[in-house]
Amino acid sequence: MKKYLAEMIGTFVLVLMGCGSAIFAGIGVGTTGYGVSTLGVAMAFGLSVVAMAYTIGNISGCHINPAITLGVWSSGRMSGKEAAGYMLFQCIGALIASFVLWVLVHTGNEAGIEAVFNNTTTTGANSFMVGNMFPAFIAEFVFTFIFVLVVLGSTDEKKGAGNFAGLAIGLTLVLVHIACIPITGTSVNPARSFGPAIFAAIEGNAQPIAQLWLFIVAPFLGALASSAVWKALKD
Repeated sequence: MKKYLAEMIGTFVLVLMGCGSAIFAGIGVGTTGYGVSTLGVAMAFGLSVVAMAYTIGNISGCHINPAITLGVWSSGRMSGKEAAGYMLFQCIGALIASFVLWVLVHTGNEAGIEAVFNNTTTTGANSFMVGNMFPAFIAEFVFTFIFVLVVLGSTDEKKGAGNFAGLAIGLTLVLVHIACIPITGTSVNPARSFGPAIFAAIEGNAQPIAQLWLFIVAPFLGALASSAVWKALKD
């Protein structure tokens, strides 16, 4: 249970900080003038992973991402039952974080902040333009493949990066976001997409929830591919 709670807390922090940076500091948010670049949002996601890796890494391994958990399970490092528990609590953490962001948006005093919450570019809810499903799918598959491959390699007991694994993983997530944000807003994490999509739907924006399947299927396939490649590389 400690592992599951650690995964819930870690995913909560990732979604709160990462999506929160897009909502409250993203370019064009209301009239606040606090806009940050794509790099700023990417750093928020990556630094969240680094912080949690050195906080809960020794407890749960700090997956905070169902795609990573699937890759770890596929690599034979954990049981199916434990993997299912990880994924469940990761989604719970993402939902709690999204709820907190929803509350903050609707209790904020800054002009226009409620109006922008329904905008998928500022809620952190993943989406792609109509007609762009193929590039969106390829992007989520490929970038998840790269991300999970780094995770599996850097955390390998014999060939891993040791104490530097958290830093390597976090910086890789920054790179992934820099490249992928213009395409889908970057998911590579089904739980991170699930929570914001639910609250975007509550606000009347059905697009993220209708497209949620892609942000589950593509990352899962990318994770399975990276697991197969890593097993071939390390043997």
